[in-house]
Amino acid sequence: MCPDDSAIRTRTREDYDVLTKRRVQLVDFEPCEGGFLRDVLDGLGQTPKTLPCKYFYDERGSRLFDAICELDEYYLTRTEIAIMRDNGRAIGRAIGPGCCLVEFGSGSSVKTRLLLDHLDDPVACILIDISRKHLLESAAELADQYPDLQVIAVCADFASNCELPCPRRAAARRAVYFPGSTIGNFRPADAEQLLRRIARIVGRGGGLLIGADLKKDRETLERAYNDRAGVTSAFNLNLLHRINRELGADFDLDAFRHRATYNAAHGRIESHLVSRRAQTVRLNGSVFRFERGETIHTESSHKYSLDGFRALADRAGFDVQDVWTDERGLFSVQYLTTR
Repeated sequence: MCPDDSAIRTRTREDYDVLTKRRVQLVDFEPCEGGFLRDVLDGLGQTPKTLPCKYFYDERGSRLFDAICELDEYYLTRTEIAIMRDNGRAIGRAIGPGCCLVEFGSGSSVKTRLLLDHLDDPVACILIDISRKHLLESAAELADQYPDLQVIAVCADFASNCELPCPRRAAARRAVYFPGSTIGNFRPADAEQLLRRIARIVGRGGGLLIGADLKKDRETLERAYNDRAGVTSAFNLNLLHRINRELGADFDLDAFRHRATYNAAHGRIESHLVSRRAQTVRLNGSVFRFERGETIHTESSHKYSLDGFRALADRAGFDVQDVWTDERGLFSVQYLTTR
């Protein structure tokens, strides 16, 4: 089904210019401030305290993540890009002609362009991202570079159940592109649930091209999430800055530090914000107390073995058709089809 016209709207003159001059359609399900506040209050009220990682990606957070992707220590992005470049033709053949491409978490869409260059007559590209401004910029760039391609920007949390628009041309199949090992941010049960939703989106015979980070030594993993320049630290702390700015909290950013460690038992990197001292934080009439050394768990990044990811895909209704990895076995790009 396609959403009705009430979901398609613009908010600013800048949005209007992007949409009209760049031929980009916007479907706006941007999460409301009330949802943000509710999630933050709920997370800070838990023991241990947590914050949802999806809120990393305001405009500044998205820029910081783009900078993380350029870091020497952060092997994930450059390795995935190299896999896409080395295997682009094979990936394009696996997806097949006439597809409607749906990208979850579009970001800067660098990898999207690598994929589009090897697809045969794609009918449309639907970009889904929670960061509205970043999304519109990426969609506009794609529309400029691929003038014959229908580009649709959907501002939404891709894990939500929002309806996706129908392209003007009929597609031979839908294929979701989910790069960056973002699937690793979900607990195994939630990852399976998300994959099941993707299976429903693409339908029988549809496809999923997904990046999955692989298990490896602790040193390589922890270095990737604790860069020397402190960009990852700034990215993590920006979540508190956003809560202060948008929700009126009084977090003292200097009173928290970033920490990321590998939990071997759960096969994941765990990112935390650590309180440097005993303190209180106020938000919307609630008071949250922190002991010195107490943490807020902000993100998990699960790592997979190839067999482990195949088992996850199988439980969600997918068959793994092709797997491409780098020579060192750091990262994988996999093409799955629904049964």
